[in-house]
Amino acid sequence: MVKSRAGRGMLLTSNLPQLQNLIKRDPKGYKEEFLTQYNHYLSLLRLNSVAAAGTASSSTGAEKDKSNDLFADLVTFISQVAQCYPEETKDFPAQLKGLLLGQNGSTMVKGDLRKTAVKNLVMLRNKEVIDSIELLQTLLPLLPHVPSSLRSIIRQTILTDLKTSNAKTKNHRLNRVVQSLLFGMVESGMHNEVVGDKGKGKGKNGSKEKGGEAMWAVMMVKELWKKGVWADAKTVSIVSLAVFHPNTKVQAAAIHFFLGSENDEEAEEEEEDEVREARKDVKKMQHSLDVGKSGRKKEKLLKLSKREANKKRSKKQAGLGVQPNFPALELLHDPQTFGEKLYDNLHKHDKIFSLDHKILIMQLLSRVMGAHKLCILGFYSYIIKYLTYHQLQVTLILVSLAQSVHDLTPPDVLTPVVRKLAQEFVHPGVGAEVIAAGINAIREICRRQPWCMEEDLLSDLIDYRKSKDKGVVTASRGLLQLFREVNPGLLKKRERGKTATMGTGVTQVPEYGHTRQKAEAIDGLDLLEDHFAAMRKEANGGVSDDEQMGADQDDEAGWDNWDVDSDADSESSGWHDVSDDEGDLQLSDSEDEGPRKDRQKRKLDAEEHEEAPEKKKGKRAIRKEEEAEKRGEGKKPEADAGVDMDDNDDSKSVVSVAPSMATEASVVTKKLSLLAQQKILTPADFVLLNELRLKAAQDLVKSGGGSGAKRKLAALEASKRHVGEDEADRFLTENEILGPRKKTKADYEERMESIKKGREGREKFGSSKGKKTKEVKSSSTNREKLRSKPLMMAVQSNRIRGKKTASLRDKQIKLRASQEKQRKSQF
Repeated sequence: MVKSRAGRGMLLTSNLPQLQNLIKRDPKGYKEEFLTQYNHYLSLLRLNSVAAAGTASSSTGAEKDKSNDLFADLVTFISQVAQCYPEETKDFPAQLKGLLLGQNGSTMVKGDLRKTAVKNLVMLRNKEVIDSIELLQTLLPLLPHVPSSLRSIIRQTILTDLKTSNAKTKNHRLNRVVQSLLFGMVESGMHNEVVGDKGKGKGKNGSKEKGGEAMWAVMMVKELWKKGVWADAKTVSIVSLAVFHPNTKVQAAAIHFFLGSENDEEAEEEEEDEVREARKDVKKMQHSLDVGKSGRKKEKLLKLSKREANKKRSKKQAGLGVQPNFPALELLHDPQTFGEKLYDNLHKHDKIFSLDHKILIMQLLSRVMGAHKLCILGFYSYIIKYLTYHQLQVTLILVSLAQSVHDLTPPDVLTPVVRKLAQEFVHPGVGAEVIAAGINAIREICRRQPWCMEEDLLSDLIDYRKSKDKGVVTASRGLLQLFREVNPGLLKKRERGKTATMGTGVTQVPEYGHTRQKAEAIDGLDLLEDHFAAMRKEANGGVSDDEQMGADQDDEAGWDNWDVDSDADSESSGWHDVSDDEGDLQLSDSEDEGPRKDRQKRKLDAEEHEEAPEKKKGKRAIRKEEEAEKRGEGKKPEADAGVDMDDNDDSKSVVSVAPSMATEASVVTKKLSLLAQQKILTPADFVLLNELRLKAAQDLVKSGGGSGAKRKLAALEASKRHVGEDEADRFLTENEILGPRKKTKADYEERMESIKKGREGREKFGSSKGKKTKEVKSSSTNREKLRSKPLMMAVQSNRIRGKKTASLRDKQIKLRASQEKQRKSQF
């Protein structure tokens, strides 16, 4: 028995996985063996601490590696069975944390031992030995100090744990702790000196180490925001603090978060590698199909590979257009202070920041100014020096300038900027593209603040619509059309157009600081009502909407003249006078029933000399004539112009109106009362209304509506491209500044797409002459012609002569090539 126990102990000591399995089955029975291994682990841990202090004797590299391997095995073993002995291993997670972070007198382990410690710490979290807070407090500080292989594991672990913890409900305690850690990582380097990225200003003294923690904090916040785990104001505050970090790389990462550049450089490189590898696979399969045996299976695989490669390339191209992160901009705590600090950072470090970094700050500052309508007046005096046509990336600068303008920007500040743009970009000494970009930039500024334009300057810019270049003409006409809508008073009378000339006083732009008047009616509401009428007709089984409307109007006419009907036939109607003999009103359940009856009685006394049937007949006749006029079936005669339109209101009098004026007023009143006042229009209704207006404008152009109809159609199509007026004011692209240009030379992908588009609908490419798939062969190939060529003619050919005069070396090369080709064709 003693011998078997000794053999069992030796076996368990040398075989930790077996002991681990036995402990999980019977923890109490193998507690002594576990304590033996745990004491061994503690002794190795103390030796590691003593060696770090420098008191241990020197040892060889082989002994050190062997000791590290044994220590790693013991750490893994204890992590596997820690849940079986919670009292004995209560200090084990803190010991692992000390090993990873160099705390509690332990050294910071490196290499494979650090990777093992991280994996075992994650295992303890999965076994619920420790909670998420303790795990993340250990892993987050490790991100800047570990290699890329281990960093990817830590990063994925943190993201997965946070996503799982906030899946069902928000874990506010965990979020607060992690956000505090990220705040601390960003604030750790805020006191350092600002290191620029221009020329020799790049940091050689550890700038990467100083900004490493903040960089990884920003990257973690971006990932959590992108996955939808965090979307609150405190998350935005972390990134807004990182915008002012001394390290320019951290600043750029934080600015890209607000600008919407979710795909960082690493992700873009991975996508490019995927596209490149997919293209290589297609070429490899095409080559194998050309040199080897062809078959349906290989052709099918080649088609599938080409399809996958095209999908990846189109996905990459579709992801290039990134929109700004508007929710993050809206969640800024103090936008005015943030914008002022951003401008101070830009102006103060102008000489040490590179142009690319300054443009990033300009873009973010302009977005914040446009979204929150801030007035940072120093920005416009700062940006003037960059408004030259030979400036690098000038289109991005023009976009930033236009986005920063809004209706509360003082016009006096913008007038010098507009004048500078006109002097630098719009003159005969520059190219047509420069002139178009300058006029487009001025148009976008004036669209947001029309009062910054001068009358003489506007007249000069509009004269460019007579240019020979298409882009310049389009830009100048766009500026002219803008001022026809917003402020025609600055234009000459012959340039205002028909619509603006007829209503100059109505379409004037409001003064600075004043808001526009609210619209009284909705343009195109009659089209929407006709559409709903057609839908109701289909739903009613073919019953015309006019008949239904006529019935409704008869009912309305009956309700309009209910007082006359009750006077004519009071016995049958069931209505009785509620007043007594002295004329006093009796009590009523309704508050306004008594006064209403009183008004109706006085009206009846005033109209006793008229006959009720004639009045009722006149009212119905008027309604029927209005319906007939709307349908175009007939017109009201001149003799009926003086019909009494007053029926129910005692404050109105009998007046005579012109037929056209009365018809127009009645139609407008009817539209407002029936649709706008009785139905709440949903966003889907407004989308349908825009589509109906666009369709009506297209039909008007096709039927010969003239230039006015074409301009209206162009305006509707342009407004359809924008999501809304507010977002159009805030978001601007380079293409809107550059305008339409001549077609540039296409790259490889564009040429291949055009070729594939031209091949659509064709079964085979190229000539079908002499092909095997043809029903009747029309010719033979050159190889077939050589077989039937006369011998005496074939002998005189250069091919046969070359074979006769070939050297032995050439014959050997050809023989080997033929054998290699034959060998490949067998597979």
